[in-house]
Amino acid sequence: MKAGAAISSPGSRGTGSPESDSAGVPHGYVTGPAGPIVNVPNLITTVRTVVAVWLGVLAIVGDSAVLTAAAIGCYWVGDILDGLVARLLGQETRVGAVYDIACDRVCSLVVIAALILQLPSMGVPLGIFLIQFVLVDLLLSLSFLRWPVLSPNYFHLVHPQVYRYNWSPAAKALNTGGLVVLVAAAPSPVYPVVFALAIAAVKIVSIVVVARIPLALTVPGVRAAVS
Repeated sequence: MKAGAAISSPGSRGTGSPESDSAGVPHGYVTGPAGPIVNVPNLITTVRTVVAVWLGVLAIVGDSAVLTAAAIGCYWVGDILDGLVARLLGQETRVGAVYDIACDRVCSLVVIAALILQLPSMGVPLGIFLIQFVLVDLLLSLSFLRWPVLSPNYFHLVHPQVYRYNWSPAAKALNTGGLVVLVAAAPSPVYPVVFALAIAAVKIVSIVVVARIPLALTVPGVRAAVS
C-alpha cells in the first residue's frame, strides 16, 4: 500500500461502488456514482422535513411556543436519525448528503421564523444565524462535492481542521444547539449576537481555507482506486 494517494475531483474517477474495501479505499472515500435517490435515509429526511415545517407553520399561525418547540425537536431528532440510519444501513450517498443539507435549510427557515415570533427581542441574533446558515454555511457544506468524499461528515479526509470546527459531532451540536440555548436562557440578545457572529466568522474563515485547498492532494493511508 502506498504511503499516500492523490485525491482528485470526482469527474476524474471511473464508475464503481461508492465504497470499496477491496480496492483499498476507506469508508467515506467515493470512487463511483452519487448513489440512489430512493432509500430509507432520504425517506426519513423527507418525513422529518415535512413534519417539522408543518409544525413550524402551525406554530407561526397559532403563535404557539409548544408547537415551536415541537418543530425544533422534530427537526433535530429527524436530522440525527436520518444520518444514523444511513450509517447503520450502509446507505450513505452524496445525493442523500446534498438532500439533507437542503432540507436542513428549509426546516431552519420555518423554525427560526417561529422562534422570532416567540422571542422578538432575539430577532437580531436569530437573523444573523439564519443568514449564516442558509447562505454562508450552505456554500461551505456543499464544498465537499469538490472532492470524492461521501459528505461533509468525511471532510477530515480533505482537511481535518475544517472538519473539526464545522462537522465534528461537537461542532455540529455547538453551532446550532448553542445558539438556541443562549436565545432561550440569555437575559439580553448581547451574548447570542456575539455567539452568532463568532460562528459566522468561523464559517467565513473555513470557506477561505477550503477555497485554497487544491483539487488534487495527498491523504496519508489512502490508496488510489485508480492508478
